[in-house]
Formats: sequence, C-alpha cells, structure tokens
Amino acid sequence: MDIWFLGTGAGRPTKERNVTSIALRLPDPDCALWLFDAGEATQHQFMRTPLKLNKLEALFVTHLHGDHTFGIPGLLSTRSYVGGNGPMKVFGPPGIRELVDTSLRLSGTRLDYEIAYTEIEEGIIFEDERFIVEARALEHRLPCFGYRITERDRPGKLQVEKLKELGVPEGPLYGSLKKGQDVSLPDGTVVRAAEVAGTPIKGRIVTILGDTKPCDNTVILGRDADLLVHEATFADGQQEKAHLYGHSTTVEAAEAARAAGARQLVMTHFSTRFTAEQIPALEQEAQEIFPESTAAYDLYHTSIACRQ
Repeated sequence: MDIWFLGTGAGRPTKERNVTSIALRLPDPDCALWLFDAGEATQHQFMRTPLKLNKLEALFVTHLHGDHTFGIPGLLSTRSYVGGNGPMKVFGPPGIRELVDTSLRLSGTRLDYEIAYTEIEEGIIFEDERFIVEARALEHRLPCFGYRITERDRPGKLQVEKLKELGVPEGPLYGSLKKGQDVSLPDGTVVRAAEVAGTPIKGRIVTILGDTKPCDNTVILGRDADLLVHEATFADGQQEKAHLYGHSTTVEAAEAARAAGARQLVMTHFSTRFTAEQIPALEQEAQEIFPESTAAYDLYHTSIACRQ
C-alpha cells in the first residue's frame, strides 16, 4: 500500500506547492487508486508521478472548499480520455453531487462512465471484502470529515507441503483455503483453513483527515493507525490564528498522533506564508512531540508496510 501527496499547500497554489490532493494506491491484486480531495491542477500532478488515472476507482472529499475540490471536473473528464471507463465512486459532504454535476453540465462535459455518489454522514460509509472506510466529522468552517481506512486481516500463507500431505489437490480448493474457508475432500475429510495457513496478516490502518482544529475525532479516527495524515497549516505559537480559521499547528498535529497511538504522522496543508527553507523547522517542532513526524512536500511518497 502506497500513498502519494500530490498537493500539500493550503488555500492557493504556489510555485513550490499545489493545493490538496492525496492518492492512496491499494495493494495487489488490482493496485487500484483512491483519491482524497482534488484541488485545482490535481490531474497535472498525476502526470508527474507513475500513477495511472485509469486506475482511479474512488474519490473521497473531505469538504467543499475550493482548494480541495476545484480540480474535480477536469480530473473526471480526463479519466474518460485515458480509458478509465469503469464506474466511479464519489464520497463527500452534502452538496458534492450538486458541485460536480453542475460543473459537468454547464461545461458540456460528457463522461464515459457512471458516477455513484454517496453524500456522507458519520459512520461506516464503505466496506467490501478487503476494506472498511469510516468517516467522522471534524471542526472546520464548512462541514468537514476525516476518513479511517482499515484493511481487513488476511489469512497467512498456505503451507503447501502440509496440503500435499493431506491430499488436497491444487486448484479451487487452494483458493478457498486461502480465503479462510474450510473445504471437504472427496473422501469426506474436512481440511480447516486455520490449520494449513500461516500466521494471519494484520490489516493496515490509514487515517486521512481534512482541515480541522484540534478535536476528539482526530484522535478517534487515528487510533493505532499505521499512518496518520494531519493538516499543519500553522506553526507552533500561532494557535489562536489557526483555530480562528479552523486549522491546526504542527505541535497540535503531533499531539493528536501521540494521543492516538499512531505509528507515523505525515503533516500537510502548509500555509503559503512558509517557504521551503522554513519547513524543516516546522517538522522539528512536531518531532519534539512525536518523533515519527514528517512534513510532506509535493509528490512525497511513502509505503505503508504490512504489520508484523
């Protein structure tokens, strides 16, 4: 599982940072992409990475401010041109359907695929056989959400030699056992999946928060996360201004990560007041509270390893 920070600035783009967008690449077998927010020029940022837009399957919008949404119409249009013709899931606060549909309608944009909208409330908003996505409200100037992506635990590697000893023929039965399903052999013998698989692989947790000032839900969503993405619009000592605009400081992001018991913190959404030369100092502020803190920059990429 990999995460790419396509834009890490707040409010408006600069020469150094584009506005917010984060791509999460899911693991094998499909390596599908999920995108979190799409500020203006997000599709341009895609072209600077090895990511393929036709692999994009879902868009999760934290809130409707323009620096998180103005890139959506162009992104969806380009997806059609590059062969992304499968259905597209779009999750976001009430109003996301109107925002997207109105933009596409007034611009005469036609898509070669259907959009399935989910205007979210707090709770589990998506789940399948591999992932669960939970949303909770944050504290910002517009309705805003954070997302907790939980990968389901997976069965361990099959013990092939043991399967051969038990007389399990290769083929569909191996697949059933790999999925954790017990199987019956032609002679009536029942082979238990738990007895022929290695240690289960613990699922990973990735938490991606929208804009927010400190609140309880940042810690709830980030509990035991392998990776917590938290905004850090302002520096330490600027709490009053940060809270006035519904934002957090570097130290507050680090305090949330520490309280949540997260394994790693990546900060993003930095104010345009900060130059590239000032970012290491901001990173250091957070590291003094939570050592595993990183200040993201545009196109920053990291992998989320499987838990041991």
